[in-house]
Amino acid sequence: MRVGISGTHGTGKTTLARALCARLPGHVTADEPYYLLEEEGHEFGFPPSLEDYRTLLARSVQSLTTPPLPGVVFDRTPLDYLAYMTAIGADSAEEADAAVLQSAFASLDLLVITLITPETEQVLPAAEMPGLRSEMNDALVELVYADPLDAWADVPVVELDGPLDERLSAVLAALDQARRPRPSKREMPRPLSSAP
Repeated sequence: MRVGISGTHGTGKTTLARALCARLPGHVTADEPYYLLEEEGHEFGFPPSLEDYRTLLARSVQSLTTPPLPGVVFDRTPLDYLAYMTAIGADSAEEADAAVLQSAFASLDLLVITLITPETEQVLPAAEMPGLRSEMNDALVELVYADPLDAWADVPVVELDGPLDERLSAVLAALDQARRPRPSKREMPRPLSSAP
């Protein structure tokens, strides 16, 4: 299975990705694009600039599309960088190619959203740039459900806004549901006629 985890910084994405890989045989965690680019010598601003987010978006798309490993958990998806762009005032619909994003998200079996909750604020370490963090969280939720680029509508989404210790079981249950074959249009029962 291929799982993408999106969420603002400091919401437990990396911890969840590792826990999933420990429970899913043969799965590996794909490193976050920020760290991959940093290892390659990219110098990010603090906070990152719009150009930094564009670079991160491109790398995230690349991570989802190559190589096509069957068992991988992605620590961040392109959705994260679109939400960060929105949070700093950019129009995310103008910052991305819809067809490219559709192809990237089509590679996922499940999209997981980790949200800021009262528990994340009490239990997890304090995150940097709290204003940006909060604005990105709100932008992410809006983007997930509005899908202005029509890029991830076909990917099942699980939103994690409950207790931290229930996240893993919620994602595993969603993966179990995603594994079940979906009926094709031909297999779906026809609606009953309401005519007498």
